[in-house]
Amino acid sequence: MPSVSAGYGHVRKIVQAAPPVTLPSGSELKWYDLHREQAVIPPPVRQEARDFLRAEAEAGRLAITGELGFVILHQAGDVFLLVVCTWRNDNELWESIYQKAAAGFEPLPMDEPHKGTFCVWEMGAVLHEQQAWIRYLQSARDAGARQAYLADQPDSVLV
Repeated sequence: MPSVSAGYGHVRKIVQAAPPVTLPSGSELKWYDLHREQAVIPPPVRQEARDFLRAEAEAGRLAITGELGFVILHQAGDVFLLVVCTWRNDNELWESIYQKAAAGFEPLPMDEPHKGTFCVWEMGAVLHEQQAWIRYLQSARDAGARQAYLADQPDSVLV
């Protein structure tokens, strides 16, 4: 299988910061909307995604407690993907992926042994977050550093 199909036409997208979300478990997550340049994430879809994450955390199905990280709500054509990332074990990025279905968001099935992770557009947010986490790791990692990490977010990035 070729890495890039002959008919692929690459489009530009925007990674855009949105207000962070704090989950009932105490986890604090930065938020990024990701969409084509001429599109926007519909506010009701973003709100549904936020409500879903809160409900998943409350029910214990999203097992993150007191963690720092970020969320990417990615509009990929007609599909919305919700990529939830947290920092664990000092320097590891862990993720849970959901997709919006007719009944709401649900876990993205991943049955293959070799799985996709981040697409080229999501990597725009991931790259920034990797650098922000390194700054946090090199800090005193106190309450002020935690707030500095949470505030360290570009308004938007064209990818």
